[in-house]
Amino acid sequence: MRKLFFTFLLGSTLLNCQSESFTSFSEAALNDEFISLSDERVSFSTVLEKHKGKTIFVDVWASWCKDCLKAIPKFKELQSEFPEMAYVHLSLDKSLSAWKKGIQKHKLKGDHYFMQSGWKGPMGTFLDLDWIPRYMIVDASGKIVVYKAIKTKDKNLRKHLK
Repeated sequence: MRKLFFTFLLGSTLLNCQSESFTSFSEAALNDEFISLSDERVSFSTVLEKHKGKTIFVDVWASWCKDCLKAIPKFKELQSEFPEMAYVHLSLDKSLSAWKKGIQKHKLKGDHYFMQSGWKGPMGTFLDLDWIPRYMIVDASGKIVVYKAIKTKDKNLRKHLK
């Protein structure tokens, strides 16, 4: 009986520990301001509006992040395989100059934005950032269909690529 109780308790705990997932962005995340490559301040809602009607692949990364750099070749393969998607890179670099150098050095294609509010800002908080790289997919209707992926080979991520 005691084993049965602990098995039930463990099962209940595991079911309740599933990571949270969202299908829409919080108001704070939508209003978070990023810096574009042309040094303009741009809200995330403006970024989404720019790609309205397209599937958007969001990549949260930094040029100092070893795992992010290691993932770049696979990421570029995805871009070649799915060129019709919009690719949005959100950088957590420590400075604007490091961010811009990283983009040039690694020849990353897509739209680039510097997350000036960082890990603990509105977008970082919404994403519950605990690791980068971090990938998300927003479908053509604006719905988040993949909230959290940290590998380019994530099965859920690949399922929603189009």
